[in-house]
Amino acid sequence: MATKGNNKTDQPVKPDVKVSIPGAPIKTVQKTTTTTKPASTKTTPTTRTAKKPASGTELKNGGKKPKAELVGVSDIRRSFHKNEEPLYFISATNFNLLGADEWIKGFKFICYIECFDGLHPNVFSPKNEIPHDDFEGIEDINNYLLQHPEVQDYLKTRAVDGRAGKAMFLMFDEKTERLAEKLGLEIMFPKAEMRNSLDNKVNTNRIAEKAGVACVPYVLSKVTDYKQLTKIAKNLGSDLVIQTPFGDSGHTTFFISNEEEFKKHEEEIIKEDEVKIMKRIRCKGSAIEACVTRHGTIVAPLMTELVGFKELTPYQGGWCGNEIYPNAFTPELRAKAIENTQKFGNQLRKEGYKGYFELDYLIDLDNGEIYLGELNPRVTGASSITNHAVFALADAPLFVFHILEWMDIEYDLDVVALNNRWAHQDNIDGWSQLIIKHTEDTIEYVTEAPKSGIWKMYDTGHIQFDRMDTHRRAVENENEAFFLRITRKGDYLYEGADMGILVTRGRMMTDDFSLNHRAKHWIKAIRSQYKAEMVEDKTKPKLTGSLTK
Repeated sequence: MATKGNNKTDQPVKPDVKVSIPGAPIKTVQKTTTTTKPASTKTTPTTRTAKKPASGTELKNGGKKPKAELVGVSDIRRSFHKNEEPLYFISATNFNLLGADEWIKGFKFICYIECFDGLHPNVFSPKNEIPHDDFEGIEDINNYLLQHPEVQDYLKTRAVDGRAGKAMFLMFDEKTERLAEKLGLEIMFPKAEMRNSLDNKVNTNRIAEKAGVACVPYVLSKVTDYKQLTKIAKNLGSDLVIQTPFGDSGHTTFFISNEEEFKKHEEEIIKEDEVKIMKRIRCKGSAIEACVTRHGTIVAPLMTELVGFKELTPYQGGWCGNEIYPNAFTPELRAKAIENTQKFGNQLRKEGYKGYFELDYLIDLDNGEIYLGELNPRVTGASSITNHAVFALADAPLFVFHILEWMDIEYDLDVVALNNRWAHQDNIDGWSQLIIKHTEDTIEYVTEAPKSGIWKMYDTGHIQFDRMDTHRRAVENENEAFFLRITRKGDYLYEGADMGILVTRGRMMTDDFSLNHRAKHWIKAIRSQYKAEMVEDKTKPKLTGSLTK
């Protein structure tokens, strides 16, 4: 997928064409609306008596810095193992924060889709469906869950001293915030208004410019027709990539090199007030996750991205997996990615943001430059890879530091030392994940679906369910894989529907970023475990986006 930009040569724009240039102010990000207020009820990861004023370091204003209750990673880990605060991840599935319950006492998943057939000890999924409108996004699913009587009863039974606890969501909106507040749940993320603004792909480039992070040459503008597009994008060439402000997994990324291609997506492009128009480059994708904390930006290692493989996704620019392994990138590229991510994280902090975020980078195969692709201000589909690698197991997963920022507790952490450890190649092991989607433009009713757990592949290419497990680390070698089923028996398959996620040791791509033979065998084998019947008269579901993000 090509992207974004740092177009330093600005061209005159006619008054009737609305164009923004790099460095322009962000119109929708306002610091006045992004201040996160502390919860009215004081909570900490452990049960402790009320905090007394402590002696500390003198501040310039004559005040004193509170004495840290936790000092370093060891204290932080121990504190979460003793946690008494009810903590939740509420989403369609528990994929994005797999394993969080093993690090944090009292951490539970509340999910719409029961991926483990009731066998996961810390997943709660309501048993009875209640009436609801068609889901159009993950936000709708989460709002449904918060209104479900079974979920509300579950929260009440786990409340501590009348506190419902705190929750993370993959996606949420203002309605989610109102429902959570009514239930007494504190959301462990900045306000939806801020996240929505930062998630806007147009705004991402403006933040990058302020942070001093390079983007692929681009222009931001409203597009009215193909002729106008060629005029405003004259300096970018004729081979373009257009992204609308919001979308997922490549669903709203369009590759345009002629008027015929433009016409295919014209309706989606011209309805937007502003889109991102980029020079198309030959590139390979990469991703990096990080966390904005009070002590600086913690940055995980750079990992490769799988993008647009027709065996996995129907979308040409669609994300469909990741790899993490030692020496995936040159030391220079890794260092540049870490530096840029820290700059971007520091700028996010100035905007009022704190916590988990992910950046996509594009590595130009022609000049070796690394450019910012896009921002995801949240946990993502890559989070499972990040939080289960050796570097995270040796210290603590990135989500632990995110949650810590939302607990009412003082802590000290040497972020520089932590980043140095995580950047060392000896602290990275090799893993891959594939996001397997339904790639045909059909509606199909699923009559059989594979179980979640550990599957084994034999020399013949045949696979067989080997054992139930809820964790990918149970995979012992490259002939085994952990499969997380998303589409179940009785569900419908539609174009772009998530069927499941396959995680295994080792690589799934060649050095030239093509799927290797092992990957193709696994994809074919998992698809063969699904049985479905074609449906001719069912309307295509409104929920067409990814449930994994």
